Amino acid sequence: MVIWLATLACLTALNAEPAQAQIKNDIDHPQSLLNALNDVRSRGCAGNTNPTTALRHDSRLSAAATRVASGVKLAEALKSSAYRSPRTTLIELSGYTSAQTTALGAAKHSCNTLMDVEFKDLGFYARGTQTWIVLAVPFSPPDSADADQIEARVLSLVNQARSQPRMCGSEALPAAPPVRLNARLRAASAAHADEMARLNYFSHSGQDGRHVSERANRAGYAWRAIGENIASGQMNADLAVQGWLKSPSHCANLMMPSYTEMGLAFAVNPQSDGGVYWVQVFGLQK
Repeated sequence: MVIWLATLACLTALNAEPAQAQIKNDIDHPQSLLNALNDVRSRGCAGNTNPTTALRHDSRLSAAATRVASGVKLAEALKSSAYRSPRTTLIELSGYTSAQTTALGAAKHSCNTLMDVEFKDLGFYARGTQTWIVLAVPFSPPDSADADQIEARVLSLVNQARSQPRMCGSEALPAAPPVRLNARLRAASAAHADEMARLNYFSHSGQDGRHVSERANRAGYAWRAIGENIASGQMNADLAVQGWLKSPSHCANLMMPSYTEMGLAFAVNPQSDGGVYWVQVFGLQK
């Protein structure tokens, strides 16, 4: 069974050196800290100079940071603030009294986090010399209008992976022949992805108790071998395939030499736990 879920990451509190008392306390002005952090991202830190886009302030994330400062867990604070994100990180700093020194402190202690290109949105809360900064990857699911191109992209990534030997966990697997797309396998994938998104669950077993073999039968695919990978939370095809390749069981399924065909589908429900649900079905026809 294959399960790959997006998670929340939280950094531990970091204490800074005392800031100079004469520096004006302007941390509580959103634009000041936003500008300071974006200045650090534009220049890079600790040798990390990967190009980044400017962070955007989001009041919902600032509301979440305020709740975290009062002792609420980050996941709960985000839920209360109605901000959906596949990945969110908290940076907690102490001892800084200006936007500029706070940004430099974040760069000093959390450079890689601050420079992560996936983070687009920011919120924060300052109290005294303590600051809570929340960085988030926005919820930007794939568009159903692009389903054909996305399936083609997954096929390309899968065949690229299958073209060379690969370690799936501790198992060394040889290269495998390429697979081609199959409309019936796509239909089987879509049926399961749609149901998971609509009914807000994540499992290889459908709500009717059926598994991939039965869904393939229902889609009219006469199979000799059948297999399924599922995932949730990834915002694009590349991340979904990367997640499967990092999981030993997903990876082994993807590298199975007997498979000759593949179908891929995704479904989106912003109100569900996973947000985006991916289903990939491999098969060998009779």
